[in-house]
Amino acid sequence: MIKLKIGFLDSGIGGLTVLSEALKKIPNHEYLYYADSVHAPYGEKPKEEVRQYVCDAVDFLIKQGAEIVVIACNTATSIAAAELRNKYSIPIIGMEPAVKPAIELSQKVNKRVLVTATPLTLKEEKMKKLLKQYDKYGVVDLCPLSKLVNFAENFDFSDETVLPYLERELSPFNLENYGSIVLGCTHFPLFSEQIRTFFSSDVAIVTGNLGTVNYLGEMIAERSTITPKKNVTFYYSGSMVIEEKEIESFNYILRQLNAM
Repeated sequence: MIKLKIGFLDSGIGGLTVLSEALKKIPNHEYLYYADSVHAPYGEKPKEEVRQYVCDAVDFLIKQGAEIVVIACNTATSIAAAELRNKYSIPIIGMEPAVKPAIELSQKVNKRVLVTATPLTLKEEKMKKLLKQYDKYGVVDLCPLSKLVNFAENFDFSDETVLPYLERELSPFNLENYGSIVLGCTHFPLFSEQIRTFFSSDVAIVTGNLGTVNYLGEMIAERSTITPKKNVTFYYSGSMVIEEKEIESFNYILRQLNAM
């Protein structure tokens, strides 16, 4: 019986939304979670700078024994995943904004799709390719919501902070036109309830988290079958998190996500 060591990385706590899905569906393995909080947020930084941060993080996780790495960040995936797959022989799994399923859902009700993400994700080549491949009828609109990352990293989820910001950023759009909303940043599901308040109950909120975890499950299934055991080690930008208060902050987010 082999227990795999699986590395997750994000610019901060957003990747916990993906890790929580993995812990629910694939609870059998040892997980390493790398929050690059020193350099967060990625979405507003120069591309080359972010690429280096991501490469450093993946290198660190591999040195800790990671046998599979999940880049639990849409921005990091779009910038560095291809390069990392060429560099390493282990599986490198990335994120992809759920544009295709969102379009399919909206087509059923003849409405548009709103893709939210960081500014860097929205302007990267990966997004352009997704739109070219799937948005045949020009039904997708793009909306950067970069400050949600800052709010999450400061553990500020209060309505007093979040709702006025969302109202301001969403004001240019006629929200009645949309049948689905893509949360194209792993931090954004932490605000899904507040985002929901701006849309009717029949509007689908879509993320790429489950698709990524399902693919991870397929990769793992090819390698081992083991006795279930949950174990997560947390890192802040290359240093192991040893303060009990910091570890509890990570675990608090995981518990909240597990309850959703």
